[in-house]
Amino acid sequence: MADLEAVLADVSYLMAMEKSKCTPAARASKKIILPDPSVRSVMHKYLEKKNEVNFDKIFNQVLGFLLFKDFCENISEEAVPQLKFYEEIKEYEKLDNPEDRRKSARQIYDKFIMKELLARAHDYPKDAVAHVQKYLTKNEVPVNLFEPYIQEIFNHLRGEPFTKFLESEKYTRFCQWKNLELNIQLTMNDFSVHRIIGRGGFGEVYGCRKADTGKMYAMKCLDKKRIKMKQGETLALNERIMLSLVSTGVDCPFIVCMTYAFHTPDKLCFILDLMNGGDLHYHLSQHGVFNELEMKFYAAEVILGLEHMHRRYIVYRDLKPANILLDEHGHVRISDLGLACDFSKKKPHASVGTHGYMAPEVLSKGTAYDSSADWFSFGCMLYKLLKGHSPFRQHKTKDKHEIDRMTLTMSFDMLQNVELPDSFSNDLRDLLERLLQRDIDKRLGCGGRGADEVKEHSFFDGVDWQQVYVQKYPPPLIPPRGEVNAADAFDIGSFDEEDTKGIKLTEADQELYKNFPLVISERWQGEVAETVFETINQEADRLEQKKKAKQKQRFDTDEKESDCILHGYIKKLGGPFASAWQTRYAKLYPNRLELHPESGSTKPELVFMDQVEEVSPDLVTVKGEQCINIRTREAKVVLTNSDDIGLKEWLQSLRSTHKCSLELLGNMAKKAGKIYGTERDKQDKVITPRTTNGN
Repeated sequence: MADLEAVLADVSYLMAMEKSKCTPAARASKKIILPDPSVRSVMHKYLEKKNEVNFDKIFNQVLGFLLFKDFCENISEEAVPQLKFYEEIKEYEKLDNPEDRRKSARQIYDKFIMKELLARAHDYPKDAVAHVQKYLTKNEVPVNLFEPYIQEIFNHLRGEPFTKFLESEKYTRFCQWKNLELNIQLTMNDFSVHRIIGRGGFGEVYGCRKADTGKMYAMKCLDKKRIKMKQGETLALNERIMLSLVSTGVDCPFIVCMTYAFHTPDKLCFILDLMNGGDLHYHLSQHGVFNELEMKFYAAEVILGLEHMHRRYIVYRDLKPANILLDEHGHVRISDLGLACDFSKKKPHASVGTHGYMAPEVLSKGTAYDSSADWFSFGCMLYKLLKGHSPFRQHKTKDKHEIDRMTLTMSFDMLQNVELPDSFSNDLRDLLERLLQRDIDKRLGCGGRGADEVKEHSFFDGVDWQQVYVQKYPPPLIPPRGEVNAADAFDIGSFDEEDTKGIKLTEADQELYKNFPLVISERWQGEVAETVFETINQEADRLEQKKKAKQKQRFDTDEKESDCILHGYIKKLGGPFASAWQTRYAKLYPNRLELHPESGSTKPELVFMDQVEEVSPDLVTVKGEQCINIRTREAKVVLTNSDDIGLKEWLQSLRSTHKCSLELLGNMAKKAGKIYGTERDKQDKVITPRTTNGN
């Protein structure tokens, strides 16, 4: 029966993998619904405060670029050829083959430079033209051939095209997507969870599919009770920090990165890149040891992964074949940053890692270290790939103390050195000798230039590191298609819940994780762009056209010609006994708040600022919802919204409007007092003498 359940788990998982490669409509089991276009008012105000309503911030976001491109190609009244010029330059820069670059460079030159020069319409500096012509006449095509044009293109796009974009519906759509992103609050219901694919000290790893896009991920679930039992709270929170550091900004194709983090009452969940090709430890057991050429492939990709971490001042501390995962094509990524550490401000000194891979300085208690430890572990890992065991785990000993003793006494520069087989080439022997040095100052990678020192070693002569980065070298091993490439689900097993039966999670425990949820913006946008972006936009366009025709644009005007501060949909507590939430279209002006019923058949409810006594300084909880309380002389108005960003923006705008209104009324009162008080004084001065004289 257990065997049947294991087979069914594998089949379900593999079917989900196949489904994730289908069309977007087939991928998603849950629909993304964009907020109403009126959210533009709130979001524009919010983004302005964050200084994000500028060309560079929007253009450099995946969805921002796509919507700006859509505007330039389909909406703009004037042609914007500069964008196409930019795109073709970027495509040119991706080309690896010089012959392909020559062909592309000539086409770009003829289409965007020569054609305009002949028509006397080339608006770019002469030195940009001269730069390109200089190389082309010599038949040279460097990757940065068109670099002088990039900034000039941006300067043009920042002007009229971007200004017009901000006035268009495409910017409204950007605000809708951005609002959706900023309000993401994930739960387990947002994922279809499949078979277990791994297990660690605090929990399990599962294959899963995101319901609204159909994208496959790995879900790493850490048990909060088990974390508490092992006092691992700091480690768990540190892993989330390390993952956010390596996953933000320039993406690294050689690290298992994170897209989301969220938590439930009993679990911490990391949503990570899914690597369905198994790990190098698994493949060592299936394939046997690797030869030098095969090992060189894995070494090169791991070097780039370590380089990405070290540039962010992260020491990994757990490099070993079991933590090197393969994707379906055979390329590798470093996984599991549970022991990774930031050394930018303070160097670590804890003895953590896996015995047989830890550097001598890590084993020496109280000794501070940095990225040096990873290069020693790297040498141990390469030895394992070639020989099937760590250089310090001779005769298959499992005694951790013996392994540590051998690491401390058999490193190079000691009396007893690591034995390197005669079958190793001279370059390989030299590489391992220099990586496995006990003295950090003599160790390769620790001389001040980091990964560059390792990449320049003679063992890697002939390696084109740009080709490695773009994953152009063929992998030596391609994982079998249609297989899970992991241990049987029942062999992996699960934790015994009896271990944590007596552990209780308190409010203080949960408070530790209040800032745990995270969405990596660029990765979420990339996921949406490659799956359902086009489909959702088309559906939203159809719905909005229908809505506009039905409502005859009663509410969703831009209010450009008025003094409207903010407008959009909001919910007001009303009805009999103030027991129901009623949807209203709100418009905030300097002197009043208008609350329009959706039907538009009755006049709006008006709340005048001079009648308002207080707007709650913070959001308050009413009927289980976060709310804004407005206290007037006659009543109380309670407003809420499912959009957290929008609700906070409404609160700030209402408070500032009320404050300005009070200041204005106060100034008017002072002014009136001065005017009328002065006149009264003048009258008193005239009348007083007459009274005194008795006239």
